[in-house]
Amino acid sequence: MTKLAFLGLGVMGYPMAGHLSAAGHDVTVYNRTTAKAEAWVAQHGGSHATTPQAAAKDADFVMACVGNDDDLRSVCLGDTGAFAGMAAGTVFVDHTTVSARVTRELFAASDALGISFVDAPVSGGQAGAENGVLSVMCGGEAATYERAEPVMAAYARICRRIGDSGAGQMTKMCNQIAIAGLVQGLSEALHFADAAGLDGRAVVEVISQGAAGSWQMSNRYETMIDDQFDHGFAVDLMRKDLGICLGTGDEIGASLPVTALVDQFYKDVQNMGGGRWDTSSLIKRLNTKG
Repeated sequence: MTKLAFLGLGVMGYPMAGHLSAAGHDVTVYNRTTAKAEAWVAQHGGSHATTPQAAAKDADFVMACVGNDDDLRSVCLGDTGAFAGMAAGTVFVDHTTVSARVTRELFAASDALGISFVDAPVSGGQAGAENGVLSVMCGGEAATYERAEPVMAAYARICRRIGDSGAGQMTKMCNQIAIAGLVQGLSEALHFADAAGLDGRAVVEVISQGAAGSWQMSNRYETMIDDQFDHGFAVDLMRKDLGICLGTGDEIGASLPVTALVDQFYKDVQNMGGGRWDTSSLIKRLNTKG
């Protein structure tokens, strides 16, 4: 049994922490909304703490999955932050999708305290977290990753170290860039099929078996056709991620014209009131514009 802390019990963190508990670890959770932490303990056992520092005290590993750069800084730094409760030699694993800049900042802060740090953003959505089949892309020192990988295995289908600190976040940016183009392409294909008077389900049955097939097509086409958009990652969060991608692209000299365009399409969806719809709602923009 390993003593763990898990900070952040959103749609991803709640089930991820649950898998750690089910794997036999001693888990203490922290969440800004105490009621969510209490509900988690009632369902999974373990305990909850009122500050990240208290949750992290005496833990071998501290995992975090929060909202953005500022949220991550908040749970890590300061008198009640996790770093203040962690002993030298312990490992902090960040599953939040954040900028490579804040990852480098927190890596330096943790290193100064003798704390090891792994940036480990995840892909697979709420369903992947609930089923324990996330893709975990990691950056950090090889020895630290090797210590953390068996713990992350509780909710991972694949877990891989890509490179040094920040490499995990850069890889997650590649993931979001690829998804943006795929969802827009699928939206346009289904919109085109409908305009042409074709049966969208029959179309997908055929083209999904060829070069056009993708995870997005297999898992989202039916809900897109049925005008249902509460099945995954929210548009507001996708725009946050694409903003990170575009900003980093500017920094490193990478051209992302399709990503920039799709980001503006998601802005249109937000203006339609769809900030909490899942990312496949790009098709609703097309259908509404008619």
